[in-house]
Amino acid sequence: MDKKFSSIDEYFMHEAIKEAKKALRKGEVPVGAVIVYNGQIVGRGYNLRESKKNPISHAEMIAIEKAAKKLKGWRLCNCTLYVTLEPCIMCFGAILNSRISRLVYGTENREEGFTQFVNIRDYKKWKDIEIISGIKKDVCESLLKEFFKDMRSSRS
Repeated sequence: MDKKFSSIDEYFMHEAIKEAKKALRKGEVPVGAVIVYNGQIVGRGYNLRESKKNPISHAEMIAIEKAAKKLKGWRLCNCTLYVTLEPCIMCFGAILNSRISRLVYGTENREEGFTQFVNIRDYKKWKDIEIISGIKKDVCESLLKEFFKDMRSSRS
């Protein structure tokens, strides 16, 4: 998971951050995602678990579903997923199953991120996906900190 990102990666991560801000405005954990194919966004999503009362309404799952619909197929080969927070194990499974070629995420998910549960070097198939972390990390972290700080203060 090297830091090999370009200005194009920064642009699309900014788009994912816009999605995360939509979640924040709705009182959802601010995670946003976009899927890019041939330089175009083909799927967008942000967390909607609370709004939809659905445990799988994660930003990545929503973006994957929209991209598959737009591209008229479940195989998202040659697509890049940009997401503000390291995907959970459920979302990482969906990323692998949809054949996404590249995953770029902003900040680590130290409690529920897939890297807490799997060692990607141990599974040959996973070597086909390029994984890059740390792009716009400070912005992604600050959105999460803002959300949880506001949540704690509203409980007081």
